[in-house]
Amino acid sequence: MKRVITVLAVALVVAAMIVAMAMPAFAKITPAQPPSCENNGGQQPGGQQPTCTGGGLTQNEATPALNPAGHAPAGQQ
Repeated sequence: MKRVITVLAVALVVAAMIVAMAMPAFAKITPAQPPSCENNGGQQPGGQQPTCTGGGLTQNEATPALNPAGHAPAGQQ
């Protein structure tokens, strides 16, 4: 009886390892952001183009798409 339980336990561990290796890895890619403007409240002013005009606005630079390692994903800018 002990041997049957041991064999079943080993089979379950091996099956779990196979399932874990067969699953694809998923990583969240941070999307690229175009240049934008921001007012003092942290909001984008309505009708504003990517280049800020007027007082009290902060220019936000464009940011590239990044993977969790901090690099641009293949095929991205």
